[in-house]
Amino acid sequence: MSLTFAIGDIHGCIGPLLRMIERVEDYAPSGKVVFLGDYIDRGPDSRAVVETLMAGPRSPDWQWIALKGNHEDMATGAHDGRHNESWWLDNGGIETLASYGGPVPSPHLNWMAALPLLHTDSHRIFVHAGVREGLYLEDQAPHDLMWLRFEDDVSGEFWGKHLVHGHTPSPANPRTMGNRTNLDSGCVFGGKLSCAVFDDSLPGGPATLLQVRS
Repeated sequence: MSLTFAIGDIHGCIGPLLRMIERVEDYAPSGKVVFLGDYIDRGPDSRAVVETLMAGPRSPDWQWIALKGNHEDMATGAHDGRHNESWWLDNGGIETLASYGGPVPSPHLNWMAALPLLHTDSHRIFVHAGVREGLYLEDQAPHDLMWLRFEDDVSGEFWGKHLVHGHTPSPANPRTMGNRTNLDSGCVFGGKLSCAVFDDSLPGGPATLLQVRS
């Protein structure tokens, strides 16, 4: 059985991330892990989270795919002039800079800037925030992929695939609404870090869910 594990917003919470990685590796001997973005800001250990993800899996039996979230976009935009730095700092950038003890190093910013915006397989679309229906995937605006929000009860069609995303936190998450699963359960706000497990051979929502406390 081929499995894909999707992990929701981390926001500098290194303890839950490391515990989740252990849970995932205990669950299966191999597989793919898709991190849905927002690795930095608000939480205390953004640097440790980024370094963990940059280092990659400890075993060649695992593949990691890290997607870009809006907080990675804010941080890199503050550095290259696309965004106002105060906007980033007011949204958790101060905590990120504190975790680094100064400016974010260029290799880390370059890694964030180069992250892909989405990942697809036979049955699912993985993205940080969402996709806009009515547009082909190749025509999606990067802003929507990182910033779009859904109403709680929205399902959607998504070209016959299941949409897996984070970005919109709620203590009620993870939730599956028809063809959509939201995995942002507000870890940095005292909630849990959530992971959805998908059987790659089967369409639809998660086969099971894994959670660790913040």
